[in-house]
Amino acid sequence: MSVAFVFPGQGAQTIGMGKALAEAYPAARAVFDEVDEALGEKLSTLIWEGEQDTLTLTQNAQPALMATSVAAMRALEAEGIGIDKASFVAGHSLGEYSALCAAGALSVADTARLLRTRGQAMQEAVPVGVGAMAALLGLDFETAATVASEAAQGEVCQAANDNDPGQVVVSGHLGAVERAVEIAKEKGAKRAVMLPVSAPFHCSLMEPAARAMADALGAVDIHAPVVPVIPNVTVTACSVPDELRAHLVSQVTGSVRWRETVMYMGQQGVTEIWEIGAGKALSGMIRRIDRSIATRPVGTPDDVKAAVDG
Repeated sequence: MSVAFVFPGQGAQTIGMGKALAEAYPAARAVFDEVDEALGEKLSTLIWEGEQDTLTLTQNAQPALMATSVAAMRALEAEGIGIDKASFVAGHSLGEYSALCAAGALSVADTARLLRTRGQAMQEAVPVGVGAMAALLGLDFETAATVASEAAQGEVCQAANDNDPGQVVVSGHLGAVERAVEIAKEKGAKRAVMLPVSAPFHCSLMEPAARAMADALGAVDIHAPVVPVIPNVTVTACSVPDELRAHLVSQVTGSVRWRETVMYMGQQGVTEIWEIGAGKALSGMIRRIDRSIATRPVGTPDDVKAAVDG
């Protein structure tokens, strides 16, 4: 059996996530303490006792989800399951940072600061109301990309997330994305819905954020990960620090190729994928991509115990 560990992206955040892990495992608690110290604020208090709207702000959600994922990984390690059990690690968008941290390529403190910078930079790249994202359900990636191209009409509209065989997210200028929703319906989409996001992620409008991340990433040490990482933008396992750094910059404006990532894992012999952290969204996508790959959520102490017991 070959196992991969994957790490969730934005949208999985919930108030209270990771609290039980922190109470059950000192090593998990230490991750939240490290993140609080790195950011100079009690992010853990917001995660466990705050308001959902505040947690959902991009600059908060990104380091919060990473902290929860890495805490879950530390809990697994405390039970004798190390990162080296995985043949590969990967993450959905910001989850790639969680994957790199879990695999020892980035420190917890550096990852927290990078994600705070990333969240702020992505939010500031486009004024609120100028950009948008929409989910096109029931269209394959090629059709969705054609929809985005037709909808652009001189503006930006790009396929941003290739999540699974029937779910593609497009991103760009508000008017273009609204046109994409209508065109998608004409082309047979089961549903096409605007998403409640604060910025148009993973498209060329994020170029200012990519520049900010190039500067931020250039100032931190990235080590070779303990296990290979599959970057969102290349879908090819990588362990070279400078290449991983470049892929994180490209990811800001590039597509999240999640469907291809899961297919690649299957082609490399992966038979089981563990979703490390909050929620089960990735597990649902994985089942729609390749039903032969088993999935396991690892986000609570009970999940950790179940993983240990096999």
